[in-house]
Amino acid sequence: MRKALVPDRVLVDGEWLDRTAVVIDGARIAAIVPEAALDGEGAIERERLSGSLVPGFIDVQVNGGGGVLFNDQPSVEGIAAIAAAHRRFGTTGFLPTLISDDLEVVRRGVAAVDAAIEAGVPGVLGIHIEGPFLNVERKGIHSAGKIRALDEEGLAVLTSLRRGRTLVTLAPECTSPAMIRRLADAGVIVAAGHTDGSYEDASAAIDAGVRGITHLFNAMSPLGARRPGVVGAALERDEVTCSVIVDGHHVSATALKLALRCKPRGRIMLVTDAMPPVGTGLSEFQLQDKRILVQGDVLTDAAGTLAGSNLDMAGAVRNAASLLALPLPEAVAMASEVPAAFLGLGEVTGRIAPGLAADLALIEGDVGVATTWIAGVGLGTDRY
Repeated sequence: MRKALVPDRVLVDGEWLDRTAVVIDGARIAAIVPEAALDGEGAIERERLSGSLVPGFIDVQVNGGGGVLFNDQPSVEGIAAIAAAHRRFGTTGFLPTLISDDLEVVRRGVAAVDAAIEAGVPGVLGIHIEGPFLNVERKGIHSAGKIRALDEEGLAVLTSLRRGRTLVTLAPECTSPAMIRRLADAGVIVAAGHTDGSYEDASAAIDAGVRGITHLFNAMSPLGARRPGVVGAALERDEVTCSVIVDGHHVSATALKLALRCKPRGRIMLVTDAMPPVGTGLSEFQLQDKRILVQGDVLTDAAGTLAGSNLDMAGAVRNAASLLALPLPEAVAMASEVPAAFLGLGEVTGRIAPGLAADLALIEGDVGVATTWIAGVGLGTDRY
């Protein structure tokens, strides 16, 4: 059924358009037209909206939400619960993310994502496997006991998803350029993260097929005067897309502003690195063998190590605009158009354009989300 959404304004190609309607036909955007043009559309249904219509947010690093940790519930039901929690905050596409764990858990996670996509769980775009092929020296909150070398068995697991996108975060110095090339050739999107590698290690990995840097600045060798490290390689290589956690705690605003100056437009994307408390009132939760405390929007273990975040994508967009002094359209693009392109889905979703999926969010005021649509199906929220 065709219907027209008529908001106060629509974000199209980085510009706000007033008095504009977005016509949806089933799961896709059919047209973007002046509201006055609807007068000639016959009996098309109109839905007038109070707020700004933007592309739905895409989050490539979601460990949990709604009280669920993907590692603990690698099932269709677990994924659906996480999806529902984040949809309230404008996320219309995401990658359920596993942190370092036994390969059997990774197998179960891959199977669950495959089944969730087949079952049509809204918003599931694939899987992010963050570890266990990391450097224990930069493990962060990951369990040292779960970290292992990437071998043939691991390669088989990482390349086993049949539907959707697979993103793998690994430490380049703990594998080989040849192994990275095999993953890339198999269609896996490879990112460097939790790495103590040198600039040379990172550069060789990028040459071999690494396309992303997972949570830039966090859990990686820093930029130094004589040792540029992974951060130096990430900022130098224009073809690499860097994800960032903009919660005011993981990275200073100054460092992020400098990164934005270094990278071309479209090469920095927002992620949440979200954990189970998102969308709940949890005061603590269990992460493998660690008790994690929730202190506002900061999550830490007893030693004070950051354990992901209590951030949602609406909050990430809000923070990018306020902390980094970005125009709101640019902040929105970092949460929609950029991750869509990174996943190879730029011609499918991530923008408001004819022919693309009707994955949309209606925002009000300080990036509060009033409604989301996934494939044209709308869901009201409580304006979080």
